[in-house]
Amino acid sequence: MGNVVRYITEDGSAFVIAVDTTEMIRRMENIHKPSAVVTAALGRLLTAASMMGVMLKGADDSITLRLNGNGPAGSLIAVSDSSGNARGYVQNKIVEIPLNDKGKLDVKGAVGTNGFLYVMKDIGLKEPFSGTTEIISGEIAEDITNYFAVSEQTPSVCALGVLVNPDLTVNCAGGFLIQLLPGCPEETITAIEKSLSDIPSVTQMLAEGMDADDIAKRALRGIQTDKLDESAAVYKCSCSRDRVEAALISTGLDSLKEMAQNKEEIKVECHFCDKEYIFTSDDINYIIEKSC
Repeated sequence: MGNVVRYITEDGSAFVIAVDTTEMIRRMENIHKPSAVVTAALGRLLTAASMMGVMLKGADDSITLRLNGNGPAGSLIAVSDSSGNARGYVQNKIVEIPLNDKGKLDVKGAVGTNGFLYVMKDIGLKEPFSGTTEIISGEIAEDITNYFAVSEQTPSVCALGVLVNPDLTVNCAGGFLIQLLPGCPEETITAIEKSLSDIPSVTQMLAEGMDADDIAKRALRGIQTDKLDESAAVYKCSCSRDRVEAALISTGLDSLKEMAQNKEEIKVECHFCDKEYIFTSDDINYIIEKSC
């Protein structure tokens, strides 16, 4: 089980969130069986969603990230609750493209750069908060940083990493997110810049045995910090038979009657966890009776 932690500087002018999402991304890979580059791409987006999720205040709040860069992977979606538990889905699970010019998985090539990052926060209001920014990198971390700068006017630094083994299993995954708060003094900004100037990659730190606490402290090295909180971060789907029933009801009474008359089983598969829900014609008739 991975952990997501939050630290704030002693003067309250900046904070860092760090997370080890290794088990989360392993679970995602086990469910969806994507190709290596898609595992890296969706894993990064899930990690970002997890960190942004813990920034929400309400216990029932959630955040959805949708990345559509018109690349061969198609749309990528990641959803997180306020504890950092996330789930995800990708339109095209299998993408086979050459490594990039650095000899690494070409996440940018799989995601594409001709499109947008959509962020939707469900925080209990009548309408969810939504923000949209152009994809500037396709590597995802830079796009998250750009989203905060453009849509929320918050100076941020995001780092994400997913290391995929040759057999397509996940070696490690995680990330960190630093944000400056209003009035952050120049000396703190300088100290953060100095700390980040020679910080190893997220996957290198994880591979060397560092945990989320270690990464958070390393990101703000040389700065006094206080730990705010910590929570588990797992791959967690919220689907249920009741939710599927509600979705079927939303199609309308005429649609339900047509399903029942066909006498065929209705199979509904969850995109996030691949769980299948089966409804017989008798089940549909029972739903109709409850709805009337």
